[in-house]
Amino acid sequence: MEKNKNKMLRGLRAAEKELRRKPVISAVYLFLRAAVILIMVAQFFNRNFENVFLCLMTLVLFVMPTILERQLRIDFPDTLEIIIMLFIFAAEILGEIRSFYVTYPHWDTMLHTLNGFLCAAIGFSLVDLFDRSERFSLQLSPVFMAIVAFCFSMTIGVLWEFFEFSMDQFLLFDMQKDTVVTTISSVTLDPTMSNVPVVLRNISDVIVVADGQQIPLGVGGYLDIGLKDTMADLFVNFIGAVVFSVIGYFYVKSRGNGAFARRFIPQIMQNESQT
Repeated sequence: MEKNKNKMLRGLRAAEKELRRKPVISAVYLFLRAAVILIMVAQFFNRNFENVFLCLMTLVLFVMPTILERQLRIDFPDTLEIIIMLFIFAAEILGEIRSFYVTYPHWDTMLHTLNGFLCAAIGFSLVDLFDRSERFSLQLSPVFMAIVAFCFSMTIGVLWEFFEFSMDQFLLFDMQKDTVVTTISSVTLDPTMSNVPVVLRNISDVIVVADGQQIPLGVGGYLDIGLKDTMADLFVNFIGAVVFSVIGYFYVKSRGNGAFARRFIPQIMQNESQT
């Protein structure tokens, strides 16, 4: 146990040392790390230890791209690495601790769109690294690589929604935020049980009976529990995935000459490609 702990600490120190060799990334990393540490100290004095753990996890996630670079002998473009760090900060610190998910309705939508884009870039990179490596004799078509990138991104998006649903069901975290709707259609409300949907319009309020007490929700409509949030997340993930898949297609079509796409596609380190 102690050996694994020391190994992990050495890996984190090595990753931080590697980060300092990239001035722009290092500046972004140091700024975000300082912000997280300040928030973590404040959360500690507020005795909110769950958020303290979240801050610690964020600090570890910041150096994960660099650790993967060292382990897999690949080079992440500066743009991709910076966006990943900003994404982690926006999701964990601003979204969770600073409650941006509740304060700004489209914050979650923005992050899921970006997640779809980034996951498509990562999925595309995995295939591209195999295609470019001298160890493999693969010649994949641009269409195939774009489809793989899209499918990889959508799979990650679906798995994340599975995770959110599980957290809501078993730990009642409410990660899949509710949506207020004023019109519903349900066959469950059909008294004849003939599978005919009953439509309720202009719903102004709903009364919930809990523990023998009637509690008006007072939200101005029916409370949809997570379904619309999940579908909206998957839809914007779809948009992000399609956008990068198209970019990746033209990147391969132009034999790797796309300047924009190269900012998001990791490359095999030079010394690795020559071995």
